[in-house]
Amino acid sequence: MPNGSRPGSLHATSALLPEGIASDVLLTWDENGWITQVTPAATARPGDARAGFVVPGVANLHSHAFQRAMAGLTERRGPPEAARDSFWTWRDVMYRFVAGVTPDLVEAIAGFLYAELLEQGFTSVAEFHYLHHQADGTAYANIAEMALRHVAAARAAGIGMTMLPVLYRFGGIFEVPANPGQRPFLNDPDAYFRIIDAVRDAVAHDPDAAWGFAAHSLRGCGPADLATLAQSARTLDVPIHIHAAEQVKEVQECIAATRNRPVRWLIENTGIDARWCLVHATNLDATEVLDLAASGAVAGLCPTTEANLGDGIFALRPYLNAGGCFGFGTDSHIATSVSGELRTLEYSERLVLRERAVGASDSQRSVGMTLLQGGLAGGAQAVGRKLGRLAPGYRADLVALDTGHPSLVGRQGEAVIDSWVFAGDSNPVEAVWVGGRQVVEGGRHLKREALLGAFAGAMRQLAGTL
Repeated sequence: MPNGSRPGSLHATSALLPEGIASDVLLTWDENGWITQVTPAATARPGDARAGFVVPGVANLHSHAFQRAMAGLTERRGPPEAARDSFWTWRDVMYRFVAGVTPDLVEAIAGFLYAELLEQGFTSVAEFHYLHHQADGTAYANIAEMALRHVAAARAAGIGMTMLPVLYRFGGIFEVPANPGQRPFLNDPDAYFRIIDAVRDAVAHDPDAAWGFAAHSLRGCGPADLATLAQSARTLDVPIHIHAAEQVKEVQECIAATRNRPVRWLIENTGIDARWCLVHATNLDATEVLDLAASGAVAGLCPTTEANLGDGIFALRPYLNAGGCFGFGTDSHIATSVSGELRTLEYSERLVLRERAVGASDSQRSVGMTLLQGGLAGGAQAVGRKLGRLAPGYRADLVALDTGHPSLVGRQGEAVIDSWVFAGDSNPVEAVWVGGRQVVEGGRHLKREALLGAFAGAMRQLAGTL
């Protein structure tokens, strides 16, 4: 961060360990924020922090922080000439909005967003960052200014971060010229790698931060760009993320240009593996589902945003049956909770299939537990950090649920997780630690007032942008 951690300990009445839910668990961590010991059936000691039910912090694998300031401003139909409102009309609104976002404003927006994520149980975020330049495309004096402002915001809020600068060059598959609204996003490869170098240096000695590569999409990058990024990710062993198959129109354009669907093209041309996160992957055919699962890549699901944009519904059941890896992100931040993403994914599947408990791996496992454990593993893999497990050698990223909360009171075992996800709309997250440092207490971020004040000022300045 700099981390600011110190040796610490916490005694949980119950805790979700890799082997399952255990009782009376003592967790200890060192001065650098790494878990050193996990002891079930332990007696609480003087000086131990106390909690009711503790789960590992969840990694949010996909964020566009600036879009938090847009939430609620795009809920009107597109212009009369548009046949229907869609992702593509939403995108035009977004282009107009970003023209007014400056480095100071984006830092204020991101800082409060990250506090909100922490209050909801996310302890790390992958920032898929493509808002690089000024409205006319002019670079800031420091070409990495906007990326570094997100890093600063994460440190101020105390959330872990994987910064993913995005290479964005074109406006369509393959190498269609960009339109004027995309000018703040665009870089050639030389400029892009200068941003990468600055980000890598900024997070080099921070145990709560990491970095990786990102290609915007097959619309935003050409084949040579994708080959370069894929090779760089393999050589440096860092994550690489890409938007893939989010919209039907994207699939149709890819077939017209390449005779392949987007995910099929990526599988056959980039050698995707466990370093990759394919964000959305909403519109896949049956063979793509199976082959994506077999690749070891993470399907980066953002259910509330995908619902808001009318993207479609991920093929969850066949993907789970094939052993596919998945995680969750809040993307456009119309919602910011762990429970909201899990709930929306499960409910969308129920509506399509007209049945219940779609996400449960078998009759012995609950839906909430199956989705949470999948999201913990896939999120950690996607952000490239040792997260998502209450075990020695992992970050002391801890989320304590209030077992006296109306949604959780009287619940035991997996029913606690199911009730967190599916019972009520209020938030039972009571306390959060990141790298052993407490950042949420009594359900509120410890810097909420200051971060909210800066956010409110930014929102007033942006009022009337659309």
